[in-house]
Amino acid sequence: MKDYLTLHLRELPYFRALLRAIEARFYKDISLPGPALDLGCGDGHFASLAFQEPLDMGLDPWWGPIREASTRSSYQDLVCAEGDRMPYPSNYFSSAVSNSVLEHIPDLDPVIEETARVLKPGAPFIFCVPNHRFLDTLSVSNGLDRIKLGGLADLYRGFFNRISRHYNCDSYDVWKERLKKFGFEIEDSWDYFRPAALHILEWGHYFGVPSWVSKLIFGRWILAPTRWNLFLTDRLVRPHYDCDPRSPEGVYSFYKARRIE
Repeated sequence: MKDYLTLHLRELPYFRALLRAIEARFYKDISLPGPALDLGCGDGHFASLAFQEPLDMGLDPWWGPIREASTRSSYQDLVCAEGDRMPYPSNYFSSAVSNSVLEHIPDLDPVIEETARVLKPGAPFIFCVPNHRFLDTLSVSNGLDRIKLGGLADLYRGFFNRISRHYNCDSYDVWKERLKKFGFEIEDSWDYFRPAALHILEWGHYFGVPSWVSKLIFGRWILAPTRWNLFLTDRLVRPHYDCDPRSPEGVYSFYKARRIE
């Protein structure tokens, strides 16, 4: 089996690599009939590792990631466009994915409605998002709650939500109603990324500052993607990758929806 964790650690900060590696593993048994759309494709790094063949179309609203994606072989074509105004005819795509994107969109309903428009009846729509447990599971705010500093705990949750650029961390019931409103039904879903894994991601935002500086200066998150340089981070995160990431306590949710015929 492909070692998604090692592949991601070579190019991403360790906390992001862990999350993306777990998500990539979910896609290995999912069929995406073409033409397939990646909604919010970013720089194409995830698609280059998660999918065996290039997807037909990558769409993102920012030119920087689109230019970077064009240097990879992740997509047959790329377009810079907003998710609520896609330059495609109705019933064009046979499938769509959106990996950890929808939580970052403030006005989400027009994007879901537009996704329904460009998908053919019966087309699968696969996506994952943080759920309603995300903020309540953060280690720092929970520690502040335990010592009766609830006000500071709420401030920290708000701060972490802002640096994560999250607008939609919703429960299954919220997603079910949102999707139903625009002609989708959920065929399967599961929660993943246990609390201990979230704490690695949470603290990685602070310990990962050197990687951010490296990306800013050199254009690369990891300057030396060698085995010896990645040994300690691999030891830190691999137990969370090797175990079954699905959990009723998971702070992310993976959805397999379908446009109703």
